[in-house]
Amino acid sequence: MATQENVTGQNLEKLNQNLERVEELSQRLVQALASRRPPNPTLNAPSQELFTKAATSYWQEMFENPGKIYEQQLEYWGKSVRHFLEAQQALAQGKVSHDEEDEADDTLKGDKRFSNPLWDTHPYFHYIKHQYALNKQAVEQAVSNIDDLEPKEKQRLEYFSRQIIDMMSPTNFLGTNPDALEKAVATEGESLVRGLENLVADIEANHGEMVVRLADESAFELGENIATSPGEVVYRNRMIELIQYAPATEEVYTTPLISFPPWITKFYILDLKTQNSLIKWITEQGYTLFVVSWVNPDASFADTGMEDYVEEGFLTAIREVKAITKQKQVNAVGYCIAGTTLHMVLSLLKKRGDTSIKSATFFTALTDFGEQGEFTPFLQDDFIDGIEQEVAEKGLMRSFIMSRTMSFLRSNDLVYTPAVKSYMMGETPPAFDLLYWNGDGSNLPGKMAMQYLRGLCQRNEFVTTGFPLLGETVHISDVDVPITAVTCQSDHIAAWKDCYRGFRQTGSKDRTFILSESGHIAGIVNPPSKKKYGHYTNGDLSGSADEWLESAVYHEGSWWPLWEKWLRKRSGKKVDARAPGDSEHPPLAPAPGTYVRKKASL
Repeated sequence: MATQENVTGQNLEKLNQNLERVEELSQRLVQALASRRPPNPTLNAPSQELFTKAATSYWQEMFENPGKIYEQQLEYWGKSVRHFLEAQQALAQGKVSHDEEDEADDTLKGDKRFSNPLWDTHPYFHYIKHQYALNKQAVEQAVSNIDDLEPKEKQRLEYFSRQIIDMMSPTNFLGTNPDALEKAVATEGESLVRGLENLVADIEANHGEMVVRLADESAFELGENIATSPGEVVYRNRMIELIQYAPATEEVYTTPLISFPPWITKFYILDLKTQNSLIKWITEQGYTLFVVSWVNPDASFADTGMEDYVEEGFLTAIREVKAITKQKQVNAVGYCIAGTTLHMVLSLLKKRGDTSIKSATFFTALTDFGEQGEFTPFLQDDFIDGIEQEVAEKGLMRSFIMSRTMSFLRSNDLVYTPAVKSYMMGETPPAFDLLYWNGDGSNLPGKMAMQYLRGLCQRNEFVTTGFPLLGETVHISDVDVPITAVTCQSDHIAAWKDCYRGFRQTGSKDRTFILSESGHIAGIVNPPSKKKYGHYTNGDLSGSADEWLESAVYHEGSWWPLWEKWLRKRSGKKVDARAPGDSEHPPLAPAPGTYVRKKASL
């Protein structure tokens, strides 16, 4: 009895301690929310016109073909009532019968959110799961049956209805999540308190916005255990730090290589750790490598445009690399938006008669935005108008807006599941370098963001009328140097077929197209040592993307060696290795530099 009393006393004491922590955390939560600086409300949802059109279409169908609508509704009602009766019987018997599987359940097969055995064995959770599957199926069917919307409007409606379905998953709520409930019981509520601590910490760190931490930020230190390749900043202006990496071989190829990463994110995605660092690997192959590290802009950069990124970024970096290496030409790499811009730089140099770039490589780079893929919901006027209002007020497109958009394209993996683990189960985010980098975003200057969204994404000027740039009108057909494109098969940001369509419109006679397996990051950060993802090649670019793939040759392993072989032929003879900088370019800071350390503020 004494032992039981002691245990009860200990439990009561722990409960009281947790309640005190909850009270303190609640006060902090209120204070944190008070500092919230929300974005323009038009960025939170599409205009009501979309839903009005959908509702009008639905009711028109109701009047024209009421039998079809009633049939669908009655089928849904019938299934729901029958399922309720079956659940009552299962609760009375204390077990679930799986004699009759419903097709609605098939839509959740393989879904990791429902991997807990209780979803199939416990009558309560089985009822919740099956009803969610029925609701999901009903919404999807209703949206699918709307016929008289424009294709883009239909795609947007499908996207936003899917967001509602994902948001309403029972796994997102404590009372209907068996994993969270089991952990709360096992930890005597400690997991819920830790979850509240995580929630408050995230909201405090993001000025009142709920931005879920995907990685344990305390586990990484730039230059210490991430972005560790040795090198020096050898040039700096307001836009860039130019890093020259230390040679890893006694001799290097004559023609230097300069890499332009996207300025939406930080360059060290190519230098996460020694095992998967493309930067390290390139130096080991005998190249003099320079990498641009872009500034993380604040509101003072509001009037900075694409022309500034080209003039003070691309052209300046090329000039300084030529001066340091005493070469007349460089080979260049552009990743994502920097690859799009590198295409425009090549067109600009062509018009100027400048042959500074010997060859160019593009990683997951779009040039033809005629089809907008998964970004279609966000590239219509209601959202772009909202961004325009946002940047007019704040001078920039804040990093978290872009990050939020990217995350909701994969909301279950990048929003809801991490939130459940952190806030409901009290887990510490993993020490995962890729996710750490993913959360280390950059702001975009207001002028540049609107030029990109209006001129390139919406009006598609680079492949139609031409894009105005530094006194010239640049066009994709002007690009005529040797080029290689590396795209990724499951890339949801720069779909490979869209990259292929733009790549074919260049004027180059020397073109190589590579399709890597996996996505926007994993398909690029794919070292040969892992032998994880293969790639496809096909020298015939005359047909459609589907035709290209149908006759392409599959190769196991990384595309890095294939690309290096291509680059080697365009890099000249070997010379003595070059130490970073020269007398006119003394080292300013060790790699990864200082610009990369600036965090984007909300």
